[in-house]
Amino acid sequence: MAQAPAPSLRDLLAAGDPARALAAAGEALIRNPADADAGFVAAVALAEAGRVADALKAIGAVVRAVPGNAEYLAQQARVLLMARREGEALAAARAAVDAAPSDPLVLDTIGCVFARLGAHDEALPLFEHAVAAQPDAVEYRFNLASTLGFFGRVSDAATQYEAIIARDPAHGRAHLGLAGLKRKASPEGVARIEASLPQADDPLEQVRLHYAAAAALEDLREHDRAFAHLAQGNAIHRARLGYRFADDEAVFDAVRRAFVGHLPLQADSTIEDAPLFVVGLPRTGTTLVDRIVSSHHAITSAGELQAMPLAVKQLAQTGSRMVLDPETIGALSGASAQVLGELYLGRARQNAGAQSPLFTDKFPLNFLYIGWILQAFPNAKVLCLRRGAMDSVWSNYKHLFAIGSPYYRWSYDLMDTARYVLLFQRLMAFWRQRFPGRIHEVTYEWLVADQEANTRKMLAYCGLDWDAACLDFQNNTAAVATPSAQQVREPINARAVGRWRAYEAHLGEVMDFFTANGIPLD
Repeated sequence: MAQAPAPSLRDLLAAGDPARALAAAGEALIRNPADADAGFVAAVALAEAGRVADALKAIGAVVRAVPGNAEYLAQQARVLLMARREGEALAAARAAVDAAPSDPLVLDTIGCVFARLGAHDEALPLFEHAVAAQPDAVEYRFNLASTLGFFGRVSDAATQYEAIIARDPAHGRAHLGLAGLKRKASPEGVARIEASLPQADDPLEQVRLHYAAAAALEDLREHDRAFAHLAQGNAIHRARLGYRFADDEAVFDAVRRAFVGHLPLQADSTIEDAPLFVVGLPRTGTTLVDRIVSSHHAITSAGELQAMPLAVKQLAQTGSRMVLDPETIGALSGASAQVLGELYLGRARQNAGAQSPLFTDKFPLNFLYIGWILQAFPNAKVLCLRRGAMDSVWSNYKHLFAIGSPYYRWSYDLMDTARYVLLFQRLMAFWRQRFPGRIHEVTYEWLVADQEANTRKMLAYCGLDWDAACLDFQNNTAAVATPSAQQVREPINARAVGRWRAYEAHLGEVMDFFTANGIPLD
């Protein structure tokens, strides 16, 4: 019987075994150091193994040896993105496009780099070409569907999600993406999701299916069934996280301690740039405010940047696993505010939306960084969203954030979410006292009740003239890569105010907690 041929380097890579692929690529390079494809496989395997610095060196050597190869450039862009060298990643991705790729995997890889960098307009045609070239590739369709949704192309996005579900009925991400398009739900749609649950072997897909069912049931006003699905989905997800609320509590305490006396950074910043930070608890109107303000002719939106958390971590030079923890906060004492601002701008300006002189950064949890922001940027503006406590809890509990995100682990338990809302309110009271007049707080309920009056106040605080386009923010055609992508394409409305009351029978413990701590429910 003839022996099966040895797997190729590409086969080993495709099999998900980076260690074997790396070893085989190393042997091939010993035999022929000029073997560019072996160098490419080695670079990808190194990246998959988490050895990003080594991967960068390897892929750099390959690109220098074979310039103009779209596949090599695409992987260089991906590895640069992993190394958080966003500007170079963007340049490599554009060079890959210039090399006229036709392979669908390469097209999708470049598109994903553009999407991560906020360049959704550059990503969209690449995803479209990838799907046209390989219609059965579910992952390519999902990326296309998500991006179409960001541009408000609801019908087109739904078509792509439905095509995925036709191929894989238990594809939780597709069901959840379809629910996020905010189309009219139907009992048949709920039945389809519930029928797919037993087919989902992956617990994370089960979580997504429970969330998708809950969204549809809420639309159908079947609130008890919706809550049951959310409770199941959240319980599955939280059990996997190993989350401890005390860790978040320690961060809030350390932030307050750092600013309670003398300001921790050197007062040396002469930076004139004035980024506009839109902060607050997630799901409380940050995307709405960002959309209103960035509809002004002088402002662009950079979306949710990680630039400030990463700049703080880089300046602190701590080796701890978390981006922000008591060790990192303590290490910033005596650091340069000027350097922090420069580090932030160096990262932020690499995003497609942050190229103009005035831009918004709407990473909600930047509320933790307000003290450092105001020291680093003497001219910075901070708009902080406030929303009723119960609506804040409910809107977070019913939303599935990015599965791998370390920032929102508190949101998968009702009482953890309530405790986090209380920490937020107390920290904002501290910032208000520590930096009087530097933060403009926007009450969500007031904004939706009188959009023009509150928009005028926001623009006046930002030192901007009146622009009527801010009232017609729903006509802004720029992509929105947040869960509120469809809501902000509608005129402002108050439908979300008091939504928690439909679930009041399930929220008694949360209500008692806020009452005991003197926090109004609405």
